[in-house]
Amino acid sequence: MITPMNPKDLFLFEEGLTYLNCANMSPMLKSVREAGLQAMQTRASPWKLASKEWFTGAEKLRGLAASIFQTSNDNMALIPSASYGLAVAAKNLSPKAGKDILILEQQFPSNYYVWENLAQQKNLQMVMVGKSPGKTLTESLLDKICENTGIIAIPNCHWIDGSWIDLQKISNAAKTAGAYLVLDLSQSMGALPINIDAIRPDFAVAVGYKWMLGPYGLGYMYVSEQWQEKGEPLEYSWATRKDSDDFTALTLYTDAYRNGARKFDMGEFPQLNLAPMAIAGLEQIIEWRASFIQTEIKKLTDKIVDYKNYIKPLDDTVETVGHIVSIALDGLDVNEFKARLKSKNVVVSFRGTSIRVSPHLYNDAGEIDSLLSCLPG
Repeated sequence: MITPMNPKDLFLFEEGLTYLNCANMSPMLKSVREAGLQAMQTRASPWKLASKEWFTGAEKLRGLAASIFQTSNDNMALIPSASYGLAVAAKNLSPKAGKDILILEQQFPSNYYVWENLAQQKNLQMVMVGKSPGKTLTESLLDKICENTGIIAIPNCHWIDGSWIDLQKISNAAKTAGAYLVLDLSQSMGALPINIDAIRPDFAVAVGYKWMLGPYGLGYMYVSEQWQEKGEPLEYSWATRKDSDDFTALTLYTDAYRNGARKFDMGEFPQLNLAPMAIAGLEQIIEWRASFIQTEIKKLTDKIVDYKNYIKPLDDTVETVGHIVSIALDGLDVNEFKARLKSKNVVVSFRGTSIRVSPHLYNDAGEIDSLLSCLPG
């Protein structure tokens, strides 16, 4: 009988390190590093690259991303960052003056500044939504969606504490209100199953270096079919035009784009160095399956939830994802706690007024115990 490999053995780790900070940046898979080294070898010999090979890696990556988003290859664009994709959305969405843009309180800055700028340009109103007493965050958002809502720009879970939002309910309400829906899935895609074709937002973005287990500087954007037809890209790269893989005809200028969301690809989207690394990361996620990843990580974060409930009874209207959990800093000697973490080589994030814990399959219950042993109680 072959013993399954411990997931931690697939990653590059220092001996004795407990890394509980995937929401900041994932550690690197060994397969991702090897793909990167091979990509550098390929880059060292550009004379060996045929023109069509500039695009084959990008198309493979697009297909893998589409599989995780649960949509068609043609609905995916390759982007350098979440902020780039959100800027594409903001360029194309034009609610009537006076309409509301709904975002979360303490939303991640990249998903705030772009809408603040659009609100100033188009005379729109920013409405920041927090969790109302006795209601879930989803219910709190639904209460704010009305006929004056122009854009709803939200994540699937809050980046600070993992508070979950039911995107299907929000999508249904957005369509009823005639509002645009833009999603930042950077803290969920790859660790939480999300069926984009069922939710049908206008745009959805995700970075590649967190739960998608890839390199920094390459991410993904879903573009709905209506925007593929009438939308405008952020830039006008030669490589996004129809037949751009025919290098002998590049000066036969054309108004036509490559199929689907490819018109929204960033310049230099073939990413000859980064694409192979991103492919290796997505292949590992697909092998594990997002549903399995979520279930297994939740077994670890449930230990923290039990600890929190032991210290203070939990509010049953708080719904969280299984891969991100927070511990309040109330009454905690932060300097002493950080010293304990350092002594045990435990890495977490401090976000706002809480400790954010975000494990992955490379962690185990003993490592969660190491974190909890640093806390009082």
